[in-house]
Amino acid sequence: MARTLISGLLRRWAAVVVPSPERQVIRALRKWDAAMFRRIAGVRSPVLAIALPAVSRAADRSLLWLAISGVLMASRRRSVHRAARRGLVTLTVAGTLNDALAKRALPRRRPLRVLIPIGRRTRRRPTSGSFPSGHAASAAAFAVAVGLAKPALAAPLAGLAAAVAYSRVYTGANHPSDVLAGTAVGVSVAATANRLAPLRTPDRVRTVEPRSDPQPPRPYGEGVVAVVNPRSGGGRGAQLAEEVGRLLPRAEVVTLTLGDDLVQTLRGAAERAEVLAVGGGDGSVNAAAGVAIETGLPLLVLPGGTFNHFAADLGVAGPADAVRALASGSAIRADVGTITDADTGSERLFVNTASLGSYPHFVAARERWESRLGKRLAAVLAVVAVLRSERPLRAVVNGREFLLAMVFIGNGRYQPHGFAPGWRPRLDDGILDVRLVQTGRRLAALRLVLSLATGRLGRSHLYAETGSVGLSVSLPDGPTTLAWDGEIGPGSARLRFRPRHWAMTVYRPDVRPFP
Repeated sequence: MARTLISGLLRRWAAVVVPSPERQVIRALRKWDAAMFRRIAGVRSPVLAIALPAVSRAADRSLLWLAISGVLMASRRRSVHRAARRGLVTLTVAGTLNDALAKRALPRRRPLRVLIPIGRRTRRRPTSGSFPSGHAASAAAFAVAVGLAKPALAAPLAGLAAAVAYSRVYTGANHPSDVLAGTAVGVSVAATANRLAPLRTPDRVRTVEPRSDPQPPRPYGEGVVAVVNPRSGGGRGAQLAEEVGRLLPRAEVVTLTLGDDLVQTLRGAAERAEVLAVGGGDGSVNAAAGVAIETGLPLLVLPGGTFNHFAADLGVAGPADAVRALASGSAIRADVGTITDADTGSERLFVNTASLGSYPHFVAARERWESRLGKRLAAVLAVVAVLRSERPLRAVVNGREFLLAMVFIGNGRYQPHGFAPGWRPRLDDGILDVRLVQTGRRLAALRLVLSLATGRLGRSHLYAETGSVGLSVSLPDGPTTLAWDGEIGPGSARLRFRPRHWAMTVYRPDVRPFP
């Protein structure tokens, strides 16, 4: 008994006298933390004493970053809007991870403020844990995300984020290590978001221009009949109809009314048109592409939807770009993808993408909620719902059987490679972009997340990507939901996907190739 007691005392004494490497590191960090806190507390500057507490208060609840994003959204430049949206999304993710996970997993008391002059202290002492700093995480996430999307804003936002981080120690709200850890969280979230959803950039490896199909110049819209969906883009289509009428005074503009059938209206417009134009989102473009191919008319795309993927890949950012192409007669031949029901022989087209598996369910869930919650919040809830209820899809793809989470088919090769295809450098390469995400294996979701985070998705056995001139998909367990160009509908147990090369003529502004 005495021997056991003595040995226990010796072990405790040894742990105190010769601490473990981990304890040595923790002690060193605490000494550094205390020394840096004392040094910053001793800074005496009338300017900083006024500015930094104000900056710290402005960043409470991310109000500073929300205000900046509001200013950016007031700009007329789409690139600035995109930067603001990316900043807000990254800010939200970083704040949630930091406050809901990191702070709870690593609780730490706030620093004692006896060394901080009373006039510099935060008026409201936070009740949450000190580590990591939420203010620093949000500041770093917003500044990095916006800076990557809009490099001209990187320097001023980085300086402001650094001021917010420093102000948390200066006012006694956080330890220096809290601020460093929070900054690391924010930068990591922004970098991961940029990897998963890279920014749209020009593809400088393209050397072959699309097949040109010049048309007669129509600067005032002579012979153009435009069908505009006023409900597209959350109601922005109504403004689009007015803008088209102003830009093309000699064109006929047909505005859909409640109850009108889009395809029948397009077919009626095509009977009296020399150029068929459509104003709306990708679903409207899909319908117009089918009618344009049936009638042999060139198609003018007037973007008025939420995402306008086809118009963006075409180089048409707005109605003015489309009118410029019409006025010069600049047009190209573009591909469409076809989906054939192998049992009935019926066919449908897609101009952007088609998919099976989890994505159609995501679209269905989002559409159920977006009228009440808005598209962005509905999309977040839809992702959570799909991940909770996802079941593997048993599919035979070109003769090989898989358990899949998703089958993605793109009309043309998409960039970037990986799990988040975003754009196409060409619309006429005659290739389907096929991407498969497998599931049903042990720890499949975790393995996919790790592959994404480390940039090794292309080497994962759960992911496959290839170009194909044809794809057959059989579903042994019966039909499932099919998505194409943002629309969803019933699929079939046997489907064939094919590219239809140079199927239609579509107006595109003259874009010079990169040198």
